[in-house]
Parts: sequence; C-alpha cells; structure tokens
Amino acid sequence: MAQIIDGKKISAEVKAGVAAEVAALKEKGVSVGLAVVIVGNNPASRVYVNNKKKACAACGIDSYEYALPEETTEEELLRLIDQLNHDSKVNGILVQLPVPKQIDDHKIIAAISPLKDVDAFTEGNVGKIMIGEYNFLPCTPAGCMDLIDSTGVSVDGKNCVVIGRSNIVGKPMAMLLLHRNGTVTICHSHTKNLREICSQADILVAAVGKAGFVTADMVKEGAVVIDVGMNRNAEGKLCGDVDFEAVEKKAGYITPVPGGVGPMTIATLMRNTLTAAKVQNDLLG
Repeated sequence: MAQIIDGKKISAEVKAGVAAEVAALKEKGVSVGLAVVIVGNNPASRVYVNNKKKACAACGIDSYEYALPEETTEEELLRLIDQLNHDSKVNGILVQLPVPKQIDDHKIIAAISPLKDVDAFTEGNVGKIMIGEYNFLPCTPAGCMDLIDSTGVSVDGKNCVVIGRSNIVGKPMAMLLLHRNGTVTICHSHTKNLREICSQADILVAAVGKAGFVTADMVKEGAVVIDVGMNRNAEGKLCGDVDFEAVEKKAGYITPVPGGVGPMTIATLMRNTLTAAKVQNDLLG
C-alpha cells in the first residue's frame, strides 16, 4: 500500500517559510505584492483567484485583484499589464487563464515583464528553464518536484515518465526531472506502447486531463506517482488522472486529488512572488 504524499502539509511548510522571509523583508522596508488579473466570470477561475488571495494573506503578501468584464478588449488588457509592469509595488503579475476568445493569451503572456512573470510562462523564462539558469519555475511542475523530494526518493538515474506535453506542466516537468539527472520520457496522444512505457517508470507524473486514465497495470510496483489531474468523474466527484484506489495498492508513494499537487501550485506561486521581490530589489543571494 502506497504512502500518501500530503500536499496540504508540505504546502503549509512552504508558505510558512515564505511568510517568515516576507516579514523579514518588511522589516527592511521592502513589501511584496502580487497582482492577479481575471477577465470574465469563469467560476473555476474565480475559485482559483480567491485561493491565491487567501494564500497571499497567509504569507503577508499584498494582493491586488483586477477583475475585468467579459467584454474587455485585448488592448485594454495590454494597457493594464503595461501599467502593472511599471508599478513598483507590484512584484508579480498573474493573468488567470483562460481569457475570453477575443483576447490572444500568447500576446498577453508576452506582454508581462519577465521580472514579474511569476508563472514563468514568458518565452525568456521558458528559455532559462531549458538551460537551467532560472529565477522562477512554473508553479505546478516546481510543486511536483517538492512532492517528489518529500518522499526521499532521488531522481538521479531514475526512469521518469511524464504523461502530457503542455507548455504549462508536461514540458517544464520533463526539464526539471532532466536537470536532476532523471532519464525522462514524455508520453502523449501519439505515443505507442504507452502502458509498457509507463509501467517501467520509477517516477510517473500524470498531467493528461482525463479522469482515471492511469490504471494499476500502467504502474510499476513501488513507483512514485504524481497526479496533476483535476477532473470530475461521472458522479461529479473531484478526481485526478490516476485511478487512485487501484494504483494506491501498487505504488510506493502517491498524491491524492484533492490535497496533493493543487496546494503546492499556490504555495510555489507565493515563493515565486517572494523571489521576484528579491530580484527587483537586488536582494537575491
């Protein structure tokens, strides 16, 4: 039976560390601020934004919300981002995705200053991740690495499989495992022998967006299984990409959904915002 990786506990530890550093910066007269921009009335986006605001409050980070109507134009959003880029009290800028169809999200991401890009989505920051010289890491993959580290299992030399190749999770996740000397395979919708490849993984990260996609026969005995999925099953219950009940009996370590990767994503956002403030104030050690 697998050990459950407690994302809530680990994220609380990360946020406590961030809060202590934010308090120390405030004593030096440096405040830390995060601007969160939400366009339209997507209910899931509203939940995420509210959770980010709560995390800011817990860490002592100043939170600035910009809630824009659904009909906001691309030009209006770009003007706001330019304003935030030049606002010294804002250290990090996060535009909650998805944005309405009249707005090109690539243009919006490109407009954010790389120094304030706490999601690490801009081309410059993505390039830095490729070569291993970065200040910020994408929040979900970085959180996944913390969860893997919490098990005590070293990535070095391990067979690592990432299911999913998105720019937000799959690709950067593969790079972070590679930087730790993992032997990494990225699987996707065109992968042949998916079950065979996954069943050889010492560390398996599922980020495919399909409820219960990873079954027990796809998992190696004793593997570390990180479930990035956030889905609803037929009964409307929140679940991940992994068939938890079946895989739990076979894996060595496994993240639950909810309570696994999700809390770590927000904790990492707080850590990135702190790092941004340090970079902008020349305080990075």
